[in-house]
Amino acid sequence: MITTDSIGDWLWEIAPRHEVKPSRAIDHAVAVWNILAAAGVAIPVAEVSVGVRAGDDMRGVRFEASGLPLESVPLVPGSALASAAEQVDAVQGDTVVRVRMRCPGEWREAGVRHRVEQLFTLQVDIWDRSLLTVLLETYSDAWLTMDTRGREQLAVHEENAPRLEFALTEISKYFGCSPTPGDENRYAIPTETGFEDVRIEGPAYIDAWRTFEVLDRSRRLRSSLPDSEQEYSATTEQPVRYYTVQEGGQVLGYVWAAQGDDAAGFEPRTAAGEPAFEAGRAWLLRLRQARRQGISASQVLHWLNEQGTPAGIGHLVEDEPRNCPSLEELEDLSGRW
Repeated sequence: MITTDSIGDWLWEIAPRHEVKPSRAIDHAVAVWNILAAAGVAIPVAEVSVGVRAGDDMRGVRFEASGLPLESVPLVPGSALASAAEQVDAVQGDTVVRVRMRCPGEWREAGVRHRVEQLFTLQVDIWDRSLLTVLLETYSDAWLTMDTRGREQLAVHEENAPRLEFALTEISKYFGCSPTPGDENRYAIPTETGFEDVRIEGPAYIDAWRTFEVLDRSRRLRSSLPDSEQEYSATTEQPVRYYTVQEGGQVLGYVWAAQGDDAAGFEPRTAAGEPAFEAGRAWLLRLRQARRQGISASQVLHWLNEQGTPAGIGHLVEDEPRNCPSLEELEDLSGRW
């Protein structure tokens, strides 16, 4: 399963003997990404953001750039990241430099490679040119012996965990120190080279993904939408019907309606990343429009199909909606790779 909050993280802290050039944060971030790629957990595309803030006032933005394409080290002169590096070094005074990278990667299962848009995030900070911190977070349970729904997955673990262990070991070699694993959380217990085998004492929650992730996704999906009383119920115990929503060959999620009560909604495919949530908000607004017009949940999928879809929110893949025994099973599908 893929989560919106990380299931584990690792922090490296390095205190160099000499003053650190601020733009080295970019170099280190790309070097770590190269290690992830060599381990087979990152694929050659990533999005980088770079920011510089005043050391004595983190609200004071001195430089900021986002959406920069990933490049190799050394940086190519004249490239977007090279230009950002020059501007970072030009900022005077004590600063905090932050480089953040969203890293798509590969989940492997039964020999098949599946793309996940946010398998890792990487953050590199340089504090007042004297302290370097590196934070790596993962959003996949592919590295665990039991998935975040509490189901044993030894074959998945065997295909994926060694790649994570290799990456963490090589990153530690690169920085010359071991990481501090993140604290135990609702999903897993990180170690210096991966995760503990939760089968020994059992997971903290039998079905942490459904207990927490479904609610977290719903809050994220609706956080930027205005309040409205014109909505279908977001939950149902009845079977559902759904359309797959796709854009550019990528599944963004599933728009659904219950069979037997007044419920309908959108389940974002977490592995697709933020585009799934952006599309989901648009589909929820369309469902609100249908509700205002008095269209029942049993008819709303037909109404959506007849309306057609504007550009940018994905299109309905099927000619007719598919049947699913329960909303829980559809939520499970949306949380997979």
